[in-house]
Amino acid sequence: MKTTALKADLLLLLTATLWGFAFVAQRVGMDHIGPFAYNGIRFALGSLSLVPLITYLDRKNGIHSVHPAHDPSWKAAWKAGLLAGLALFAGASLQQAGLVFTTAGKAGFITGLYVVIVPLLGLFWKQRPPLGTWAGAVLAAVGLYFLSVTEELTMEFGDVLVLAGAFFWAGHVLLLGWMSPRLDPVKLACCQFAVCSVLSLATSMVFEETTLQGIRDATVPILYGGLVSVGIAYTLQVVAQKDAHPAHAAILLSMESAFAALGGWIILSERLELRGLVGCALMLSGMILSQLAEYLPQGEAPGAAERGEVSHG
Repeated sequence: MKTTALKADLLLLLTATLWGFAFVAQRVGMDHIGPFAYNGIRFALGSLSLVPLITYLDRKNGIHSVHPAHDPSWKAAWKAGLLAGLALFAGASLQQAGLVFTTAGKAGFITGLYVVIVPLLGLFWKQRPPLGTWAGAVLAAVGLYFLSVTEELTMEFGDVLVLAGAFFWAGHVLLLGWMSPRLDPVKLACCQFAVCSVLSLATSMVFEETTLQGIRDATVPILYGGLVSVGIAYTLQVVAQKDAHPAHAAILLSMESAFAALGGWIILSERLELRGLVGCALMLSGMILSQLAEYLPQGEAPGAAERGEVSHG
């Protein structure tokens, strides 16, 4: 049993690594194409990459091949996927546009704030976050100040966009937390990725000029963002979370932010001053504390561990 749990934890750590390095791919991809075109293509690949997993799970569960148009589970997933895809489109678009003006490392940590925002938004549904969540939120807010707010009390435009995106990611998590228990979560993920792709490509056609050469030059970042970050990492997460302890899963997946900073440092030569490093440490501590709080006996909060249906990098 311990071996199974250890294997699950290692798979979750690998998932966080793949997601974290996806921020680097997103940053590099926009050297060649616009943010909406990049998201449109990569989420299309991500949606298609989940089809083999869906086929495998259906066969494993004894579900015979049914045309999607006549499959009730697909119909329900598409209805829910329209709303989830819209929230995903907003969060992903703000994040991707923000990456034009900020670093992969900073974007990873700021995006990670959604794990703190989720339980706080639960207040609107009269859910009381535990004390640890409030403490985590304070730590994360102080960390954000050190990471992104200058001595002149201003924030870089890219950081503001990514921070706005974090609120949409949080709303997206709450939607999934409500929808996933009622639907096939992998089919829901596939549908929401497809909706996000269509919206992104439509926006790109209006506001961006995309060339075939640009797409060719961005092939590696697009493939990483679509197939590795979504297809492979999502599959690993689905497999691992069957045997992983929820607290372990929450903490390990929150390491996505740290791997984003590591990838930015190794591949893009991004550097943070001491002030920024302190901010990152405080934010990561706040994220972990906020997630651990939901497994303590007091209070109830919608958990970041429920996020498991979508990657944010």
